[in-house]
Amino acid sequence: MYHPTLGGTFSSMLRSELSDLWLNLIVPYYQSADKAGELFEEILNSYSEKSRHYHTCEHLKDLLQLSVEYGHRLENVEVVRFAIFYHDIVYKSSRSDNEIKSAALARSRLGELNVFEDQIEAIEKFILCTKRHQPAECSFQNDLLYFLDFDLSILGTSPDVYDGYARAIRMEYKQFPDFLYKPGRKKILKRLLQKPFIFKTADFKAKYEEQAKKNLQNELILLS
Repeated sequence: MYHPTLGGTFSSMLRSELSDLWLNLIVPYYQSADKAGELFEEILNSYSEKSRHYHTCEHLKDLLQLSVEYGHRLENVEVVRFAIFYHDIVYKSSRSDNEIKSAALARSRLGELNVFEDQIEAIEKFILCTKRHQPAECSFQNDLLYFLDFDLSILGTSPDVYDGYARAIRMEYKQFPDFLYKPGRKKILKRLLQKPFIFKTADFKAKYEEQAKKNLQNELILLS
């Protein structure tokens, strides 16, 4: 599971792992190795921006690993993995339109790869749903629920891993002083805790729900 690293740093092994996953994913679609490499470099460079401390290549790797672990639950694993690669490709903590821009970029790039239109539409919807982690009606509905749970799985990790995640998120908002950051962060945590369930699938409710609620409550206390 994810351990925060400084934005812009990643190992050659991680690069190789992500590259292999990307190339295997697009083999049915891409027309040239050059185009495949060009799009991969764009993804890698975006997730390696120095301003990122959580939404990094490690985050990509963790979600892709979950898509492998729960692949038997997915109807269209390609849709889920394309959504993972592109869901945070645009990420600026000062902006509120990251999901819209990420979805638009995904549509543009996957169109270049000749991905089927129904898949692109689903990928767009998946990415847009990460804004509030609320599902919407779309193709591959069950896959959307797993995708959203993959993205929130960090919340149910051990306290030390969660603490590292919380610190990394704070670093991504370091331009904001505590008196601005804390109220906004607390609002997000409370919204999650007010839901009957944080996770959407039975697998993730069983594995992560209880610990996630404990982690969120503990962070709320620390923010007080």
